[in-house]
Amino acid sequence: MGRVKIKKKDARIDMTAMSDVTVLLLTFFMLTSTFLQKEPVTVITPSSVSEEKVPVENLFSILVDPEGRVFLSVSGSIDSTYRTELVRADLLKNAAAEYNKMHPSNPVSFTKKQIETFSKISSFGLPMRQMGQWLDMSQEDRDNAVNPEKNKKAGIPIDMNENPETPNEFQMWVRAAYNSMDPGLQEGLVKGKGIAIKADQTTPYSVVQVVMDNLQTMKFNKFSLMTALKKEE
Repeated sequence: MGRVKIKKKDARIDMTAMSDVTVLLLTFFMLTSTFLQKEPVTVITPSSVSEEKVPVENLFSILVDPEGRVFLSVSGSIDSTYRTELVRADLLKNAAAEYNKMHPSNPVSFTKKQIETFSKISSFGLPMRQMGQWLDMSQEDRDNAVNPEKNKKAGIPIDMNENPETPNEFQMWVRAAYNSMDPGLQEGLVKGKGIAIKADQTTPYSVVQVVMDNLQTMKFNKFSLMTALKKEE
């Protein structure tokens, strides 16, 4: 008896559904992701043997260049209620309120569009009175304005003020961060885990000391110094 031959057919898998899912995921990540912005100055942190990591959320970061210029960045929580964009917008409003307390005859204010722009900026560093004009600039012009090589006046104004009742602008930003809507950021500032100072390895200690003294004037006595992990020889 002859054997029945079964006709072989090519196995074909319909990838249409998979392609649709891929496109949807790609679109989602493009719309929700925040591209990493470069810092105003490039610093090479000193090495240490500490393996403790600085948190990526609820963080008030202070960048100090060798000349003593100060730049700030703030991150919120992964919780959508206190996500970074909302915390930054709240920070700018608080900082403006602190500034206006000290300058009632010459207050500053920001438009809704300026506040929205600020919420998407990772690092900043200019006197308060220049912030509005800076936020109206293009991305390229904003980068140039906070670049010390192109603008010698870049940086948050800071001095050796020891009176918290008459804060300098750096201290105003610190207080504004403490008054944040984000309880996680508040807790981080109080416990010290939410404050990180990042300075170049060539930055004189006296320069970093000014920043630390300013924090202590505002009653923040705990903070982290960012370093690179020293490699074992």
